[in-house]
Amino acid sequence: MIRELVDYFRNKEVLILGFGLEGQSTYKFIREYLKEQKIYIADKEEGFEKKYEFLKQDENAVYISGEKYLEDLDQYDIIMKGPGISFAQIDTSKFRSKIKSQLELLLEFFNVYTIGITGSKGKSTTSSLIYEVIKNQGIECMLLGNIGNPVFEYIDKIKEKMTLVLEMSSHQLEYMEQSTNIAILLNIYEEHLDHYKSLENYAEAKCNIFRYQNKEDKFLHSINSEILNEQLRKYEINGEEYFISTEDNTQGYKKTILKDNKVYLESKELYNSLDKRKLIGKYNLSNIMFALTVSEILNLDLSKTIETINSFEPLPHRIEKVGIYDNILFYNDAIATIPEATINSIEALEKVNTLIIGGMDRGVNFDKFIDYLNNSNIGNLICMPTTGHSIGKKIENPNMKVYMVETIEEAVKTAKEVTKKDMICLLSPAAASYGFFKNFKEKGEIYKRIVRGEK
Repeated sequence: MIRELVDYFRNKEVLILGFGLEGQSTYKFIREYLKEQKIYIADKEEGFEKKYEFLKQDENAVYISGEKYLEDLDQYDIIMKGPGISFAQIDTSKFRSKIKSQLELLLEFFNVYTIGITGSKGKSTTSSLIYEVIKNQGIECMLLGNIGNPVFEYIDKIKEKMTLVLEMSSHQLEYMEQSTNIAILLNIYEEHLDHYKSLENYAEAKCNIFRYQNKEDKFLHSINSEILNEQLRKYEINGEEYFISTEDNTQGYKKTILKDNKVYLESKELYNSLDKRKLIGKYNLSNIMFALTVSEILNLDLSKTIETINSFEPLPHRIEKVGIYDNILFYNDAIATIPEATINSIEALEKVNTLIIGGMDRGVNFDKFIDYLNNSNIGNLICMPTTGHSIGKKIENPNMKVYMVETIEEAVKTAKEVTKKDMICLLSPAAASYGFFKNFKEKGEIYKRIVRGEK
């Protein structure tokens, strides 16, 4: 399998576009097997190559950096595009067929069973949960992709007919023409509108996860996502379709539903939603329903699957309990970068007295979120720039106090002063962290340190 992949790159003009984690692993893979082949590397950061010791001795690498790093892309045979590179302002018609990703090449050249998961929210939790379910059944498997495990970094460990669980972002799916054996599309919300020309383009990228399936494949999707339902009407679905819904009104060929607190796949009872579990909230129950459906498709031991589900710990920055300080229970939900995610977290926790919001403005519509806040029981809304300030100015809830702050330090200080004792302060930004922090992880880690009084 590796030999075919190496031959694909051999004697080609290969451009690695973007030198993040994925770009670096692409470089290391090619250089390990094709030591003398010229490799082109382009990144927006001026002089990026000076940061990497392993590039200093490479006389066969050519570097392109700065504002012109996206020019003349049609001159290459293969463009290994990093997930963070946006072509929203570029006409890709001359080189679209040359754009590749690690995930696409994995699906093309490796004889493995693949389960792909995407969605605006919930994909890391669902991917990790499905991986744990499969692993705990004694099946040899790996968790790769957008979860932080670039495919090429682990490619020498991939064995024939192994099961791979792949978290797939819209950026990785955007130009793909391969689909996984099981494709899971959790939901589509307004997200990443700074990366795409339109919401429709973003939704189209997500749908590539199932568009190239065959009739032996399986396609699992929610029907509780309005944008997703609208998008699905545009495509012919080749794989066997499974409908997942937390309601009992689902129409479809095969369906996993919630009825009287029980999860059913068709007439078979799979799970009692009242079981004690660590993944709280209705949206996490939906993620669990996807994992249960995969378990049934793979004919796994249901009792072991349920045991894994109920013991599964939430991932960091996803309704993560920070601790009790000044008799206030603090939660970190920095991953919530859209309003729907924040609403879900508030409803899962129930006792939220103080909510900290705000981040980068990416053109997301906040009208429904503002209506929700105006009708909520939240006592304090702490608003950070930029979106938090604009939302805070539109709050008309007479029972809610609005505090405008500039920094996360000021937000935590205010929260400790105004939150009612024995209630919850929740950081759930409803916006991206970029422009103020490196990413949501940095924002969440800084928040936790400040809450704990650490330096």
